Amino acid sequence: MTGPQETAPLLEVAGLSVSYRTRTGRVEAVRGADLDVRPGEIVALVGESGSGKSTTAHAVLRLLAPNASLDAGAVRFAGRDLAALSERELRTVRGARIGLVPQDPGVALNPVKRIGEQVAEVLRLHGLATRRTAPAAAVEALERAGMPEPEVRARQYPHELSGGMRQRALIAVAIAAGPRLIVADEPTSALDVTVQRRILDHLQHLTEELGTAVLLVTHDLGVAADRAARIAVMSQGRVVESGPARRIIEDPQDAYTRRLLRSAPSLTAVRARPRHALPQEPAEPEASGEVLVTAEHLVKDFPLPRGRTVRAVDDVGLTLHRGRTLALVGESGSGKSTTARMILRLVPPTSGRIVFDGEDVTAAGGAALRRLRRRAQLVYQNPYASLDPRFSIGEVITEPLRAFRVGDRASRTARARELLDRVALPAATLERRPAELSGGQRQRVAIARALALEPDLVVCDEPVSALDVSVQAQVLDLLAELQDGTGLAYLFISHDLAVVRQIAHRVAVMKAGRVVETGATGAIFGDPAHEYTRELLAAIPGGDARIGAAGARLLEERT
Repeated sequence: MTGPQETAPLLEVAGLSVSYRTRTGRVEAVRGADLDVRPGEIVALVGESGSGKSTTAHAVLRLLAPNASLDAGAVRFAGRDLAALSERELRTVRGARIGLVPQDPGVALNPVKRIGEQVAEVLRLHGLATRRTAPAAAVEALERAGMPEPEVRARQYPHELSGGMRQRALIAVAIAAGPRLIVADEPTSALDVTVQRRILDHLQHLTEELGTAVLLVTHDLGVAADRAARIAVMSQGRVVESGPARRIIEDPQDAYTRRLLRSAPSLTAVRARPRHALPQEPAEPEASGEVLVTAEHLVKDFPLPRGRTVRAVDDVGLTLHRGRTLALVGESGSGKSTTARMILRLVPPTSGRIVFDGEDVTAAGGAALRRLRRRAQLVYQNPYASLDPRFSIGEVITEPLRAFRVGDRASRTARARELLDRVALPAATLERRPAELSGGQRQRVAIARALALEPDLVVCDEPVSALDVSVQAQVLDLLAELQDGTGLAYLFISHDLAVVRQIAHRVAVMKAGRVVETGATGAIFGDPAHEYTRELLAAIPGGDARIGAAGARLLEERT
């Protein structure tokens, strides 16, 4: 963890207030926020979506949306008030003295320019390299950002890189001109834990070796606990608490901070299920309930140009039991989602066998496949993309009932009301549209839709990765309650082992298309046998020993 140096602040945010003009009036996004960052220090700005943290970060760079206005306060960088600078003067500060690492590399990188060109552009723009010297300097920046084979990556386009590599490219763009401050806005929120750790390692290296200051914007208190010298917590546009990271984690003063900490999966070693503890899984898998699904020797090859193929899943075997959760974990590209889609028969296996409740469904078609569709449902990762924006919530939930011709209009509406109640949403939600709901509310609707046909199996594909930690906790508790009440089986796909530890009875770890380890959750976390599993566990943010007692206390408060 990077510690502060006893120097004057490099960045000072004092009494900052920002509002947005909307069709329904003015909305206050930031209200009198105070914040400072010193050279060589990482300060984490923490809060949920809508808390004002990203608006604060963008106000530092004067990159607010056109409908935003800076109503009050000052933003001083190296003693200079950025709010008083002209646009021309700001261009000499952005990139050269303050670098930005945005959240989404898919949006931030130009898809039609090579990576090296995009890094070189910053150097040329600030007069730090010529057209002749910029390419070599760009490769050096990519290397400093931790990019493997930087000369090769410099010649590639963004779509040819993994998510982690694209994020490293954004870091290279941010550090190319040698800025004194980097504003990193959720730089790892969409990345696997091992890739996340490597990205954060490089940011920390910049502070330690070069004295670069970092303002790290994140909703993940585990990341903040691991990396920041100080933490500022935002809620409803205000900084409700700030101070040394250790003090914030071990002795939070504000009720909102305590709620965030209780919800953070990586800061509480095991969060018990609501009302009662997660049951211990028997040593013998056969004793853990009736077998619902068996997958044997699954293989999936995808075609490539020129007659080649790539093997995404290689000889995978899994067993799912009624009333139990099997978590399938691994990094992006490990084959876990493809495995789940084969079990649901959304993609056909190249070889292998799938048995669902005693029936071989490997090559099922027609009526047999339709029966499987009714008994096995899917909850997607992104609650913003999985619901049809043209439908009302009532239409979203009753769509499976209409597709399978279950009931009449009145009974379907009654079923939708029942399901909304089950997922703790008011009946009035039926008339609303997805755009009117928060991410957590949308995911609850997606779960309600998945339950409409009373399935035996629900596949949850990264169902909470796009949600804030407190909303994550609510959705995970809901899934556990539903399972306890209905005997559902879950296949829970995730790259986040901190989340898996809360929800799963058993865990199967995938790497490069193969299951490298499987077992009861307690055994996998307590005594992992495979080196890859140990690497995944070591990468969970917030695992520093200094917060162990705090995590135990938070767990006790929660349960």
